[in-house]
Amino acid sequence: MIIEPRIRGFICTTSHPTGCAFAVQEQIDWTKQQPGFDGPKNALVIGSSTGYGLASRIALTFGSSTSTIGVFFEKPAEGKRTATAGWYNSVAFRDAARKDGLYAENINGDAFSNEIKDQTIETIKKDLGQVDLVVYSLASPRRTHPDTGETYSAVLKAIGQPYTGKTVNVQTGEVSEVTMDFATEEEIDSTVAVMGGEDWEMWISSLENAGVLASGAQTIAYTYIGPDLTRPMYRDGTIGRAKDHLEATARTLNNRLGGTGGRACISTNKAMVTQSSAAIPVVPLYISLLY
Repeated sequence: MIIEPRIRGFICTTSHPTGCAFAVQEQIDWTKQQPGFDGPKNALVIGSSTGYGLASRIALTFGSSTSTIGVFFEKPAEGKRTATAGWYNSVAFRDAARKDGLYAENINGDAFSNEIKDQTIETIKKDLGQVDLVVYSLASPRRTHPDTGETYSAVLKAIGQPYTGKTVNVQTGEVSEVTMDFATEEEIDSTVAVMGGEDWEMWISSLENAGVLASGAQTIAYTYIGPDLTRPMYRDGTIGRAKDHLEATARTLNNRLGGTGGRACISTNKAMVTQSSAAIPVVPLYISLLY
């Protein structure tokens, strides 16, 4: 079967298992060439199939022999339709870890749901006992609240006034000007509900209540600030409000975990070429100049 790239908007709807496995192996090989480090014994990575979540899992497993459970929401292959890249990434990672005699378990499903939280907790109890580190690296366009059943959608909009800037079409390379409308209060609240820190805190609470979060455990989430070029529509926009909530959640969790010697923190990272970043107007142009 020959797999051809199929592009819809900013999304490539096909992925190649061999290419994904090669990319994962490149990261693994690089990690093995670096000095090892004294990491946690057991880690849970929520949002582990691409980007910083996958990179964290690779670094932990092949840099400090950490046992990891990865949670993600990806689609397997069906008929002539290929699996998503994140699915192939996760399979390649798991196989490479097990080949080296290292524990790696994948859980595919909606990380926002109570069902996946419960399944993850049962896997921790059965295989690891407790986890010492929780990495939260979810990026999603929507979230169904597990308690209310209400579905929220994240929007990428400026706040207070429209924003106009230059962007680049990642498929054609064409540079053009784009104008984004400003968000309503409902859209702001909905974006915070999806990309803020509520679900992160719910994960920590679920793990604590089940007795699978080790004393002194640490947790980390990832954020991004960006350049002045993107500030009006990113950090000062709806996504920025969600990031503010995420960072406030880190302070709340840090106070909670500090009582047992643990901590919660935020890592501010650089821009990367990902499906998520390609979807943000202006950012593709910035990244093309950055790299």
